[in-house]
Amino acid sequence: MNRNRFLVALILSCAFTVSQCQEFKKYDFSPLDQLIGSWIQKSYYPGASVCIVRNNQVVFQQSYGTYTPDTKVYVASAGKWVAAATIAAVVDKTKLGWDDTVEQWLPEFGGNPQGKIKLRQLLSHTSGIKDYLPVPEIDTFAVLKKSVARILKLDTTFRAGSRFQYGGLAMQVAGRMAEVAYGKDFETVFEQEIARPLGMINSHFVPINLDGGHAPMLAGGFQTTLNDYMQFLNMIYHNGTFKGKRILKNETVAEMQADQVHDARVLAGEYIEKAFGDFHKGIYGFGEWREKVDSNKVAYQISSPGWAGAYPWINKRDSVYGFFITHVQGSAARSDGFSPFYDAAVISKLTSTIIQSQGVKQGFANIGGAMLFYEEKGQGEPLILLHAHSVDRRMWDKQFNELAKHYRVIRYDLRGYGLSSMPVEGQDFTACEDLKKFMAVMRIDKAYLVGLSLGAMVISDFMTVHPECVKSAVLADGALTFDLQPRDPEKDLKIFKSNWKMSMLKGSCIDSPFLMSLIDDWRMWQVAHRESSKVFLGTAARNFYQNNKLKIPVLFIVGECDFDGTKKAINELASFIPVSKVVTIKGAGHFSCIEQPPEFTNAITTFLK
Repeated sequence: MNRNRFLVALILSCAFTVSQCQEFKKYDFSPLDQLIGSWIQKSYYPGASVCIVRNNQVVFQQSYGTYTPDTKVYVASAGKWVAAATIAAVVDKTKLGWDDTVEQWLPEFGGNPQGKIKLRQLLSHTSGIKDYLPVPEIDTFAVLKKSVARILKLDTTFRAGSRFQYGGLAMQVAGRMAEVAYGKDFETVFEQEIARPLGMINSHFVPINLDGGHAPMLAGGFQTTLNDYMQFLNMIYHNGTFKGKRILKNETVAEMQADQVHDARVLAGEYIEKAFGDFHKGIYGFGEWREKVDSNKVAYQISSPGWAGAYPWINKRDSVYGFFITHVQGSAARSDGFSPFYDAAVISKLTSTIIQSQGVKQGFANIGGAMLFYEEKGQGEPLILLHAHSVDRRMWDKQFNELAKHYRVIRYDLRGYGLSSMPVEGQDFTACEDLKKFMAVMRIDKAYLVGLSLGAMVISDFMTVHPECVKSAVLADGALTFDLQPRDPEKDLKIFKSNWKMSMLKGSCIDSPFLMSLIDDWRMWQVAHRESSKVFLGTAARNFYQNNKLKIPVLFIVGECDFDGTKKAINELASFIPVSKVVTIKGAGHFSCIEQPPEFTNAITTFLK
């Protein structure tokens, strides 16, 4: 694999100061390098480039395959952000306003329902204009004016402002309004107001070297490079200024990032739901997704991913902005169940994890068919923590550091959770065999195992097929696995997650905002897809325990307020294992390690001693 190492790129692009070197050394981005490298090896992409800046300093930059930071790439919807910014510049410098209607600037729309649509609705996918041209039409008009004339003939699909429907044609109309207000064609507007001031010398909306020319495709035809787009992100990150020069007004950038969906109906299956498992309504601004919002509904992470894999984002809490530029090739990604559009967000998630987890070794274990993200700390005998259903490895935050004082502690996201690979429909796997392969990658022959709920059930399966790999086991709030029954994927994931959170509260002694935040981050792959019936051993494991006297020492932990069914299952399995003990944690429910962490940790350490 041809790679341009970070130091070489940095030396060539800027003066390598001591502060930059120190900032770079703070973080270990090898997990991200490993993840992107695996995508290239699997032939999802012919190449890629990525750059991440924190506190105004490059902390990671890398190129893969055939790419360099100056490789020109069509980035699809990643161009929406730039197009919206170009129109915003026109709003700043002309009489064009966000609440202006189409017919105010394009008289040919007078008397047409489209004429009453506002500019802000055109840029937030709430206009009602069809998302794309009817098949098999392709927008190959020479100028934007002719492209918009074709759109004028199309019927609207809903009343403006009543619904959110992600698409592209509405931005053509918005661009034409900007052309009229500015008095020049859109590509010239972009060149004068954005490209030249930012030094984006290799970026264009109009395809070059094409006879007859094409209208600028504002929503999906942007061509750019890593270096160019990073200049744009620099400007947005600094609220409209670039190297001390004002490009956009501060209030204009704020308006672009504000909730522009408002009361419009958001249908199930939109990007924020699929990529983040979140259901907040204010999902879009002008040309950009509002990926993460705070308690006041103010966006602190924004992005503009493209269908082909390009992914720019800004995270204000982490003081980070970055861009992953690539273009999907072939069908390898699709056959693996990987979506360049929805799964690209793992880059920002992993970046935040790396920045927030200094001093912890992180990486991906390639077990063949899946990449399992793990964190490791401490020295000594290995101890592996397995998390529950609907959460991820972070549920062990209170135990991770404490146990690392005495053991080599490893926690990982099970397949289908957290930062690990999602399963693929139709491809079977067994969770306990994932654990065995994980241990092999980590060069662990035998370990102490600690699991809660789902994690405990994975361990109970594991002990039946690989007892020689277990020193002892702690099974908390979970016991034997069950036979999965085929079912149809859930249609309304929002309702399902809400009901699931309520059910978890019923099995708790205390409310835990931390637990709810973990469930908020759950992407719900297992609910939205047909899960393999072979994930658990089910009846086979039960038969094993009933017919064999397992000699592995096992500690069962159960929360005082846990579900009666869980308590019954634990006592049943404990009766099958001679060297076992059941401990009840008072004041704790199903997630006992979160509800009463000191008591839970003490129970483990006492048992292990």
